[in-house]
Amino acid sequence: MYTTMTSARESISQLLQFAMMPIAKVMVMCSLGVVMATQRVNILSDSVRKELSKLLFSLLLPCLIFSQLGSAVTLGKIISWWFIPVNVVISASLGCLLGLLVALIVRPPRQFFKLTIVMVGIGNIGNIPLVLISAVCRDKNNPFGAPQQCDTNGVAYISYGQWVGAIIAYTFVFQMLSPPAEKPNELDNNSDSFQVKVVKSWLEKSRLQTILQPPVAASILSLVVGAIPPLKKLFFKDKAIFFFVSDALNIMGGAMIPCIMLILGGSLVKGPGASELGTRTTVAITLARLLLIPPIGIGVVIMAEKLGLLPPDDNMFRFVVLLQHSMPSSILAGAVASLRGHCEKEASAILFWQHIFAIPSIAGWLVLYFKFLF
Repeated sequence: MYTTMTSARESISQLLQFAMMPIAKVMVMCSLGVVMATQRVNILSDSVRKELSKLLFSLLLPCLIFSQLGSAVTLGKIISWWFIPVNVVISASLGCLLGLLVALIVRPPRQFFKLTIVMVGIGNIGNIPLVLISAVCRDKNNPFGAPQQCDTNGVAYISYGQWVGAIIAYTFVFQMLSPPAEKPNELDNNSDSFQVKVVKSWLEKSRLQTILQPPVAASILSLVVGAIPPLKKLFFKDKAIFFFVSDALNIMGGAMIPCIMLILGGSLVKGPGASELGTRTTVAITLARLLLIPPIGIGVVIMAEKLGLLPPDDNMFRFVVLLQHSMPSSILAGAVASLRGHCEKEASAILFWQHIFAIPSIAGWLVLYFKFLF
């Protein structure tokens, strides 16, 4: 009996270690970002963070996606991983239904009704999961196996779902966060009809270009390269003619994780800023996103497991699918709000508070997920 109790304690201790250490690493990196952005140090100023974000989004993240997803994926895996993008759609759909319920209960100001739905329903399926996977896999004793294989598979799974998230953000979220319509002047309708058509056509082309942003383009390119064996060998086989390209991109991609955390930490220095959303609605959105969506995700994964929709004996796959339901609201939603010129301050305030309270909430869900998987 004593031996049983001792092993149980060791098991709980190991479980807490695996769950808490990634969060501790995230907090350390974010703290460094906070220090670098303070007025006294002022290295990560607003302008520096903005330019660093552009570099990260346009170069470092695509490099990481291409090197990790391209090396891990094959045509067979593209088919067997089908549940990952489907899970993104399921998560967004169920989340938006919950967001609608929250909006009906708390009754935010009319102009923020759709924002409430979006900020509850659309989660961050890219940046933060990548950080967590990296932190978990660096431990040689992690439950997912060899650190290199663990990291490669985790990044590949997350990247495989990102293109769906981008499409949702720049179609559904783009429509939901449209500014309140103004009544057109009936006298101007006929005279402006041609100009209106031109503007609408330009917006459609612009949105297509926005959807095909660098990380999405990198995901598509890596899927094409990975699905064609001769092409994959040219880039990812040791001593192949173009292996130096993928290796160089992998080195560049390694800078992505610390840069994200520095930017996130620096963005927390100035606080949430001005918002007209109201405390009640902000709290309701934060609680729904961080505490109510994850149990729904667990239910989805259990149902998918029972229906045989998940690859057998692949706990990293299940872990990534669970993470897709457990993150704060999507940063892309804030970017779309900025692009549309509507609810920008309110979206920024929500993201601020969610990322503050996501630290303890994600730690708690990681404990549960590791217990669930192992």
